Amino acid sequence: MDVSRPPAGVRAAVLAIDAGNSKTDAALVGADGQVLGTGRAGGFQPQLAGIGAAVDVLEQAVAQAAGAAWPSGAGGASGAGGGTAGLPYADTVSACLAGADFPVEEQQLADAIAARGWGAATQVRNDTFAILRAGLPAGRPPRGVAVVCGAGINCAGMLPDGRTARFPSVGTISGDWGGGGGLAREALWSAARAEDGRGGPTGLAAALPGHFGLGSMAALIEALHLGHLAQRRIHELVPVLFEVAATGDRVAAALVERQAEEVVTLAYVALARLDLLAQEVPVLLGGGVLTAGHPQLDGPIRTGLAERAPLARVSVVAAPPVLGAALLGLEAVGAPPAAHAELRAHFG
Repeated sequence: MDVSRPPAGVRAAVLAIDAGNSKTDAALVGADGQVLGTGRAGGFQPQLAGIGAAVDVLEQAVAQAAGAAWPSGAGGASGAGGGTAGLPYADTVSACLAGADFPVEEQQLADAIAARGWGAATQVRNDTFAILRAGLPAGRPPRGVAVVCGAGINCAGMLPDGRTARFPSVGTISGDWGGGGGLAREALWSAARAEDGRGGPTGLAAALPGHFGLGSMAALIEALHLGHLAQRRIHELVPVLFEVAATGDRVAAALVERQAEEVVTLAYVALARLDLLAQEVPVLLGGGVLTAGHPQLDGPIRTGLAERAPLARVSVVAAPPVLGAALLGLEAVGAPPAAHAELRAHFG
């Protein structure tokens, strides 16, 4: 891949990367907090694509950011796993990545990223920590809990002394329920059973196939099974589920209520692990499902946390997660508070 390079003797302080299942964002940030360049690429899925191919996706976003930062750079080759010609782009790479669920995965991904030569140092965290850091107040050591509900669901908490609370979040085998993919599959399950008589009636049986212009669940099941409709498109059904739930449909509403309960439980357990239940503390909500503003989800989450963790202060993180990755990077290089403020101002 041909990419731009910084002029000789010049590099950014931080290369921040936030990579989720659906998209990857990269930003090169100066020591003063100024954003020098940004880039975007597709989803990061190392468990499906393999680490090398997944890091290739990161490289697409990094190359865009470098091209924006140094458009007159000399150019150079950055082949998969082969490193980058010339100086590193940044003093440190701060990467918050989906799929970095266990320490061994964090290390494997950090090694693979370090091999590309993008930074003099590399630190990898789960992508939940990007939401957490982006939503915490400026100028304070990190202390709080974040729940992310996008394509999947996860939770992480952090204390100023570096202690964390987190979950494996690798699906059913680690006790997870919900997220966009999980909600879509549950909605399909309920709709299929409603149509064939095994389950109770629900408007989902007509609304889900109707979203794709199909007349029945049988037609939708066949299309998904035979590959006429890509499996990834089931995520489009999440807004449909909420629309049906808003009509008072019992089955759809029950799924939304269960998702709210899962979010509350994750936050409560993380707070308890960090001994934060007796303190006023931020609980941050991020990811596409939680930032969409569904009243039938938001209301029960706030009510549930008010009952189980009365001192929790719930807010939705509207800032892009790459801000959190960049803030973590600025902390790693010891940037002053003014740099953090400059960075936050850029991302609004």
